[in-house]
Amino acid sequence: MSLCLSAAVISFSIGSAVLPQTSQAREASIYSSKATAQPIYAKHGMVSSQEALATQIGVDILKQGGNAVDAAVAVGYALAVTLPRAGNLGGGGFMLVHLAKENKTVAIDYREVAPNKAHRDMFLNEQGDADKKLSREHGLAIGVPGTVMGMSLALEKYGTMELEQVIAPAISLAKNGISVTSDLATSLAGLKRRISQWPSSKAIFYRPDGSNFDIGDVLKQPDLAHSLSLIAKHGNKGFYQGETAEKIVAAVQQAGGIMTLQDMKNYSVVEREPVSGEYRGYKVVSMPPPSSGGTHIIQMLNMLEQFPIDKLGHNTADTLHLMTESMKYAYADRSEFLGDPDFVKVPVSELTNKSYAKSLADKFTINKTTPSAEIKPGKLAPYESNQTTHYSVVDKWGNAVSNTYTLNFSYGSGLVAAGTGILLNNEMDDFSAKPGTPNGYGLIGGEANAVAGNKRPLSSMSPTIVMKDGKPYIITGSPGGSRIINITLQIIMNVIDHGLNIAEATAAPRVHHQWLPDYLRVERSLNQDTIKLLESKGHEVKVGNSIGSTQSIVVTEDGKFGASDPRRAGAQTLGY
Repeated sequence: MSLCLSAAVISFSIGSAVLPQTSQAREASIYSSKATAQPIYAKHGMVSSQEALATQIGVDILKQGGNAVDAAVAVGYALAVTLPRAGNLGGGGFMLVHLAKENKTVAIDYREVAPNKAHRDMFLNEQGDADKKLSREHGLAIGVPGTVMGMSLALEKYGTMELEQVIAPAISLAKNGISVTSDLATSLAGLKRRISQWPSSKAIFYRPDGSNFDIGDVLKQPDLAHSLSLIAKHGNKGFYQGETAEKIVAAVQQAGGIMTLQDMKNYSVVEREPVSGEYRGYKVVSMPPPSSGGTHIIQMLNMLEQFPIDKLGHNTADTLHLMTESMKYAYADRSEFLGDPDFVKVPVSELTNKSYAKSLADKFTINKTTPSAEIKPGKLAPYESNQTTHYSVVDKWGNAVSNTYTLNFSYGSGLVAAGTGILLNNEMDDFSAKPGTPNGYGLIGGEANAVAGNKRPLSSMSPTIVMKDGKPYIITGSPGGSRIINITLQIIMNVIDHGLNIAEATAAPRVHHQWLPDYLRVERSLNQDTIKLLESKGHEVKVGNSIGSTQSIVVTEDGKFGASDPRRAGAQTLGY
């Protein structure tokens, strides 16, 4: 087989036959005898989340006549109880909402913001070096939470139910208790040092004698139930003002932080125009800055559209090589240009321009990788924890929600604000503590993401909706920190380029390259022969931990088909 793979040529030869690149990818198979994994089916509506109780609550809301937004808000509050390492009241995130009747998609940015007194050098020690403790396990690490206001705005503008109705299941779970699952027990035991350093947290997440919960124990969270009840009764004021706000600010300040009651009162959600692009006849809609995800997913797809990916085959060395090259160029640009668009000009249109992508793709060679040292940000980022969570919802009317939210690290800062049951984030670590230098995870922070008061830190969270014929087709997203962008890219390509059903697309081995450090991270399920071929092209390949936890739904004329990622225990996709 001879290959011609410059970006200008989109065909290749096998013997004497020439196979043209298809102008639009074939329809992904749903149930077939070739499928190696089967998705969950539903006729009317579907919820896919990382925790089974929360998924069931969302489906119950849909059955009661709620729309996708009603269900999404109910799931968001439920996860604050059942998945405390990532579900939250004390964090923030991004929600993409597609409204079928208006045929429009809105992006709700409820990312945390830096306190007003935050400043550029706040995480540097006396030697001028970044102090990880200050940005991760300290009061200074905590940004002003956005989740409660984000959920409220979504429900008020685009939902149909009252807040009390959608939050009631979460209150009941917190008050009456949940059974400790293997997943919850393992995570609490594994992070005991960080969580139990705070007495207010230790009292909730461990037994009275300080020992770990066993699987099957009941975890009750009465203070969290009370905080949820105040939100149900008073809306945003039940969180951002009054009793809860006072307790949060007191906890932050006692831990050395600078957040004030005025910071809480001044928090606001921002509705933004989603970033969008075209890929092989499909419209890809995703989150704009301060998320870097949507911009670079589209940038990479634009590069890869230059090549006959479907003909090269799923997870072959040639396909993965081209994907890796696109990842390097996109992440190099991410390090330079991405930040809070309310503070810096982010060149989204330039980065997502197809001509720019073609100029980058023209540099690819099929048999040799380009060292990251030779890739610079184009002429025209900080570590994020694995412990974000994503969920997707569709209803019978064609509305869809793709939501990703987080505390940053697993259990955030580990600090529960005494008397509230609310875990507080450590999102300030997502700023560039010292712009221009790599952090402990190899990602270089740019000036665009420097710390500033009232600024939102850069994120990789990438809630995404792929449209087919103007309607939601793939609703997806994932946790995974800086890996989220590439995880989402691979779900899209697995369905569109390779014709996999959503369960197969979800279970398939994943890879990740982020420009720096210069190595290709792969899951252990990737074929060893493929790894050797990648190494022969010059890639340094490292087998690492599993990558991501996607919760995805595909909508077809035959119904909804969903899949929860098998990489994490406790996730569930259900419909009716």
